Amino acid sequence: MADPMSLRRARTFLRGTLAVALAAVVTAFAPTAEAGAHANPQWTECAGITDPDLQCAAVTVPLDHRHPRGRTISIAISRLPATDSARRRGVLLTTGGGPGGPGVPLPSTLAPFLSADVRAQYDLIGFDIRFVERSTPISCGQPVEEPAGYWVRTATPGSFAADSTKARQYAKDCERAARWALPYATTVNAARDMDFIRAALGEDKISYLGGSYAGMLGAVYAALFPHRVDRFALDSPVDPATVWRPFELARTPAFDRGFAELADWIAERDTDYGFGDTAQEVTRAVSSLLDRARTSPIVIAGHPWTAGELGSLIVAGTYYEQYAGLIASALAAVAAGQEPLVPFPIRPVPPPGVAGVPADNHTAVNIAYRCADGPWPRDPRTYLRDLATYGTRYPLFGPANANITPCAFWPPAMDHPAPPTPGQVSDQAPGVLVTGALRDVAVPLAVSRAVAARLPGSRLVTVDARTHAPFPYHGDACLNGAVNDFLSAGVLPASDLAC
Repeated sequence: MADPMSLRRARTFLRGTLAVALAAVVTAFAPTAEAGAHANPQWTECAGITDPDLQCAAVTVPLDHRHPRGRTISIAISRLPATDSARRRGVLLTTGGGPGGPGVPLPSTLAPFLSADVRAQYDLIGFDIRFVERSTPISCGQPVEEPAGYWVRTATPGSFAADSTKARQYAKDCERAARWALPYATTVNAARDMDFIRAALGEDKISYLGGSYAGMLGAVYAALFPHRVDRFALDSPVDPATVWRPFELARTPAFDRGFAELADWIAERDTDYGFGDTAQEVTRAVSSLLDRARTSPIVIAGHPWTAGELGSLIVAGTYYEQYAGLIASALAAVAAGQEPLVPFPIRPVPPPGVAGVPADNHTAVNIAYRCADGPWPRDPRTYLRDLATYGTRYPLFGPANANITPCAFWPPAMDHPAPPTPGQVSDQAPGVLVTGALRDVAVPLAVSRAVAARLPGSRLVTVDARTHAPFPYHGDACLNGAVNDFLSAGVLPASDLAC
């Protein structure tokens, strides 16, 4: 799911029984990067980016890695050179979360948070995964992005038929607008693109830093190309073994717990926000505000605030404890009919100065990857049963997380097996550093812990916070230091570390 932190910063970051089958898949998709990639990218200025030190280029990759001599697409990459050529070790790749978040601007964003030693050793390489923004962007033919770039409909009594109709129509629109691309919008293909980037840069191995979905992408790369892995830091990685329907259902309890923490915080400050002095009163007041917006958007200063937009604000406050005051103030303003102050876009925006990015690009990419990466129920009755279970147990977020999506109607010919999980295909990759927050709502810690457990020799570094992908923006010196130390020296902590 496209998280609000990446919307703010980066619009400026199945299991063992299938091991044999997945090994066969890997053989069928044998690496061809050396044969197909074009070395020596042509570096130029980056359109729409003000950092004069950041350079951009394009790498040509196969649309279908099974047919490397067929149609090709262009992957956009960026480079912030290492600060000390004498100490340069190699490249440190990074990209955005989501899926759907851009990665080209990230080297400039991350550089101030990386130690001098890390900056001296690595060219920072950002890239947009296939079909995002500068990398051969796709559309689902919609005039605007969904709130937070994530297609979701919250079920209400009697709404399932209408929700199903909207989901079916969206799937048809995607097929009509991007049928040529949808079969290839997968994490496995994005990981193979990474290896073409590696080869184009002339590197034998790569290091990598990625959070949330980008952490999962790094884990899949490590499973596919273990001999190409140098120093990988995966921040709150999603577990490839459970994407996407099982993952979204399983994290629903964490969503409700996260909102309960937020409601407690707001209740303690009733004089500031006026939602009530108990968590129950706050929950009722916020639910009432959403019901108002579902009936009719709340128009303030010419902007119609929809239930989806308000819901994305609530998710931001649920994900990030550091946003609590900002989100509470914004909701209170809307409730009072006043214009709220929101310092990040509610809906993703195209990069400035970059032509050709469709109006709905981020949402289109998010849903395309989610629908293709793993199996989804096709029978609408399955979603009704899930709604009955999760909607009752978790009344705040169950009706959204369990509801039907366009993936229920995705063209069957475009289904793909789930991506390989770390440890299924090979245990040759070195240990990686996994970081996370104890009370992460977006990617509960148990999920990231499972990723670390499947990569032998890996270590887990945690911070006691309700936040997501804590490196580097949560600002914990211990956790940030552990990441910088690992990338700099290549030495993992002796044991898991609680910061």
